Amino acid sequence: MNVDDRDSSMRMAAFDHVRRLSEAHGLLTRKEMKPGFVYDGERIPLAIRQRGIFKPRQMRHLLSITTVFPRTDGRIWYEDQRQVQRQIFDGEGTVDYAFMGKDPEAADNRWLRDAFENQVPVIYFLGVSPGRYQAIIPTFITGWDEFALNSSLTFGNPYQREFEVPANTVERQYTIRMVRERLHQNTFREAVLHAYRSRCAITGLPESRLLDAAHIIADGDEALGQPVVPNGLSLSKIHHAAFDAHLIGIDPDYRLHVSDRLLDQDDGLMLQALKQLDGTGPHLPSRSRDYPDRDRLDRRFETFRKAG
Repeated sequence: MNVDDRDSSMRMAAFDHVRRLSEAHGLLTRKEMKPGFVYDGERIPLAIRQRGIFKPRQMRHLLSITTVFPRTDGRIWYEDQRQVQRQIFDGEGTVDYAFMGKDPEAADNRWLRDAFENQVPVIYFLGVSPGRYQAIIPTFITGWDEFALNSSLTFGNPYQREFEVPANTVERQYTIRMVRERLHQNTFREAVLHAYRSRCAITGLPESRLLDAAHIIADGDEALGQPVVPNGLSLSKIHHAAFDAHLIGIDPDYRLHVSDRLLDQDDGLMLQALKQLDGTGPHLPSRSRDYPDRDRLDRRFETFRKAG
């Protein structure tokens, strides 16, 4: 196997490994990323904490780039930490990625240029919240500016058999829309679960992998469907399903209601647990500004009443 074929084979092994991690965990942390992946009996890193631009010594070309999400009191080192999510939500065809340091000929920046010149697909670990990353595969370096000390990223179509740089504006808008939808879901979920201390608002269940961020008003509603914490509830998957099916509801005074459809049934422990919720109150966030919005609850509760 020649050098290029080996690099391509190793790259596909890395992509497959990261996809499996993402399917299992959703957003990734350094804990999931740190072990790397195994190729031909050798363990190969996916990224390193100290540098956002990473090429394993075993590979010919760049493998991954990372943008961290700065903590509230953290220092902003690179401008793309502020801009990248805005650019994705604005639907621009490309997003910015800053060089490492001020020297375009530094090794990290030459790896970016090499990936640009050879149209090499890479993994983009995009910070969604402090310490948590959305993996975007494939991502291409489609611009490299030694004067602006900046490169451009374009997202590829993950469903294509052969990874290729989007050929035109329509294809670029399609791929960035896919990324935007995932990013929207992930950022909303992170914010809501953080507000509820990663517990179910109804049961207090503390296992984040069993929790969803439920919209009170669907995100397709232009007036009230914004992805903001007061439009969300941290719910276990079964309570989320019951909420969406209007089998349970929450009124504007933060009282839980169970539909007559469930109250009239008597079969099984889970059903009994749901019925016992009637008249209780949800667990609310510690900050009042994160409480479910009463106007949204009022509108949603009216739908619950009609459905019952």
